[in-house]
Amino acid sequence: MKKKANKTIDQLRRFESRNITFIEPDGSWPIVWERAKGMRVWDDSGREYLDFTAAFAVAAAGHANPRIVVAGQRQMAKLLHAMGDVHPHALKAELARELSRLTFERLAKQIGKTIFCSSGFEAVEAALKTAHLATGRTRVIAFEDAYHGLGYGALNATWRSNFRSPFRRQIGGFTSFVPFPRVKADLAKLEQRLAAECRKHKVGAILVEPIQGRGGTNIPPAGFLKLLRKVCNQHGALLICDEVYTGFGRTGRWFASEHFGVMPDLLCLGKALTGGFPLSACVGSVEVMDRAWPESNGEAIHTSTFLGHPVGCAMAIASLRELELRKLPARSAEMGQLFLGELKRLAKRIGRARCRPRGLGLMLALELFYDDSTPAADIALSVIKRLLKDGFILLPEGDPANILAFTPPLTVGKSHITKLIRSLGRALEEVYA
Repeated sequence: MKKKANKTIDQLRRFESRNITFIEPDGSWPIVWERAKGMRVWDDSGREYLDFTAAFAVAAAGHANPRIVVAGQRQMAKLLHAMGDVHPHALKAELARELSRLTFERLAKQIGKTIFCSSGFEAVEAALKTAHLATGRTRVIAFEDAYHGLGYGALNATWRSNFRSPFRRQIGGFTSFVPFPRVKADLAKLEQRLAAECRKHKVGAILVEPIQGRGGTNIPPAGFLKLLRKVCNQHGALLICDEVYTGFGRTGRWFASEHFGVMPDLLCLGKALTGGFPLSACVGSVEVMDRAWPESNGEAIHTSTFLGHPVGCAMAIASLRELELRKLPARSAEMGQLFLGELKRLAKRIGRARCRPRGLGLMLALELFYDDSTPAADIALSVIKRLLKDGFILLPEGDPANILAFTPPLTVGKSHITKLIRSLGRALEEVYA
């Protein structure tokens, strides 16, 4: 069976572009996925793993959720592809209606309108276009450590230089970056900085992750989003919340912005929307969307071949029903509290100076440090590799990758958490011995 895995890796080495799949010379990374179900993943040698990533937070209702799979299969047999912005299909309208109900109708008592896309960064770019059309302004404020995707529009607002630097001469450079606050004391300085940026530039939008994901599961202090809402209102800018990662129950609420009592003008959604099909959405208030986008005259000025794909729409509708029926956002809050408690107990045992847990719902992290308080990226990566050998799939976050991220399916059970904590504890005790 090992030969099969080697064949896959060898083919990737030969035929996939470099700089995509990282391959350890000793063959310990990556594993080759064969199938997945619920919390479990099997590689092509038949070995079983518990997935604490939900495959980049996509499988919120569990891998291969039966209701979502059946919805996709039925739709494939009936209508595999439609015509995007030309001849619609019923499910596109139904899903747009559902997204309106879950977002602006539920939270702001008004209609929401949707632009469908394929990936998260496309939803961000649709939001940036909307803000530009609605305000007539080009400048955007984003945050240090932000990750909004790697398309040329979204890349302007993604912080890490290793993503942006190779393409700096080609991207527009329309974004001003400001610090992402970590404690309440940061908010006064941030307000001053935002006011200065708005005086210096004609700012059309502030783009923010309510909780930063790839930046390190960074949770802002209370009052942060309300400050952004105030600044946007004062200066005629739009507030865009990128909830591609945090949306659909990940943080214990349907959307992370709900924790902070703020309604954005635009929401970017993806990942868990379908549970496994490339579909995303930019949802905005009817006032903003109608102000930005003119009536179609037969040629849409923003569209794509696979816009509102029928299979993706069918799976998304099934996914939303599953999340609601099983009350998975509330379960995320409950299980997340239990999980965070276990991480805190583990950190106390290993030493709080070495391990710092944080998170909301089932979007959790354990930040690792050396004894001299410098970020322990090497330790984090060695622990992730050790846990992979033990049968647990995890990913690092942040720059410099010293943060263990935990974003399991919202169906994760206490027994799964107990098993992980036990193995994680052993791995940390070994590396810190």
